[in-house]
Amino acid sequence: MTFISKRSLLTVGTIASTLLATSLYSSVSHASQDVFQPLPGERNCLFRYGPVSADPYINVAYPDAAVKYWGSAFTIPEGATLHLEGEFPYSRYMSLISYDEYGRPRQSLADYLIEPEPGAVNPYRPGEKRNSDQRRYRIELISEKPSQDDTKAIVREGQTRNTLHAPLSPQHQQVLIYRIYAQDADSGETAGVSLPVPVVTTKGGKTLKGEAACDYIQSSQQLQAKLSALGVDVSVYRKLISQEDKPDTHPATSPSTWHIQLDRESLLGIYNGKVNGNARRSEGGFYPNLDNNYIRTVINRKLGPVYIMRGKAPTTPTTFNGDTVMGSGQLRYWSVCSNKGLAVTEVNDCLYDEHIPVDENGYYTIAVSRAADRPRNAFPECGMGWIPMSDEGDGIFDTDSSIVQIRHMLADDNFPQAIQKIEYDKDIASTMGKYFPHTFYTTTNKVELMFPCPQ
Repeated sequence: MTFISKRSLLTVGTIASTLLATSLYSSVSHASQDVFQPLPGERNCLFRYGPVSADPYINVAYPDAAVKYWGSAFTIPEGATLHLEGEFPYSRYMSLISYDEYGRPRQSLADYLIEPEPGAVNPYRPGEKRNSDQRRYRIELISEKPSQDDTKAIVREGQTRNTLHAPLSPQHQQVLIYRIYAQDADSGETAGVSLPVPVVTTKGGKTLKGEAACDYIQSSQQLQAKLSALGVDVSVYRKLISQEDKPDTHPATSPSTWHIQLDRESLLGIYNGKVNGNARRSEGGFYPNLDNNYIRTVINRKLGPVYIMRGKAPTTPTTFNGDTVMGSGQLRYWSVCSNKGLAVTEVNDCLYDEHIPVDENGYYTIAVSRAADRPRNAFPECGMGWIPMSDEGDGIFDTDSSIVQIRHMLADDNFPQAIQKIEYDKDIASTMGKYFPHTFYTTTNKVELMFPCPQ
């Protein structure tokens, strides 16, 4: 597996201080002086890093724009125990996932697996009441490696678990990310509940909660991670996009060439062709979600200013307007996102299932372009979604390049066209069938002609 050198291990002088500082303050220039202003977002003593999401939040590691992510770094002392107390958010999905120093996921605890506290309900299970005010849970953290592989990202029928393995890194650190996807309308950043609270039982049997627990597990310690956990090194990325024998649009093709997410070597293989088809899934991203599987492609507006993608939309629950009962579907959630390049790892914007218009046959059409090139019919009222390309392109070298990524979350094991069912890149189109995104490049005026808006 290819990673950046040991010099990429970051401490307070680099990534940790950057994330922590920017999670609290934003520097805004006014005349000749800098004025520090708080960045938006809630935090607590455990979940100090974040929220990560689209702008104006901390935008890094390819977040979904409809999601909020909070990170924590801590160490459970030997002989002590740690559990989290919280309430299930009013949202489509929540999870806690542990990671190593490379940003590779170790284990996921998805919402539906968690048994609620006595008298409470788990609103993420199909058929359960989503609006119950009794939604408490308790999760035990275990400082050991997990024994099972969660990379399939399918619903594990009949399983429940209130434990999460968070093994110590070589730097003697444990890392968690707490995620909330697609909060209900008007429910706020944390989806109507507070962030989970830590509770420690010390080796001597004393119970500590909240700030006292955070102090005991050193949750204010510096995040220690490899630089590659948040993005490909700029010099590596520069080499990938400037190969002498490749066209200036490389690796974009028309129609697009899609890739599943495997390990980091295979992620770079999108550019250099070195894809390890037998690699473990879900390690090639930047703190990826183990409950998602992904396909991605590189696009380039030199091939045409408007990129069109069309396919069958998988079914999912609908929750945005606060449905009273949790539904079901082929997937829990799916989205399409436009991103900057691998060195910057910012999201431009996303559309997720409930906000993607579909026709009477269940097919979607999405246009991706710069704002200046947006077709006048690329609006839900005309049956077409739209996602922006950044005017900065990849954010560092090529102003015409972007990455488009599709997420499939927690697939029903009986949905054979899910991304989760794809074994190799060559199988993407044949496995996904009508759910595969067919793509082409064109111009603004041609989109306006080819896709007339219903009157």
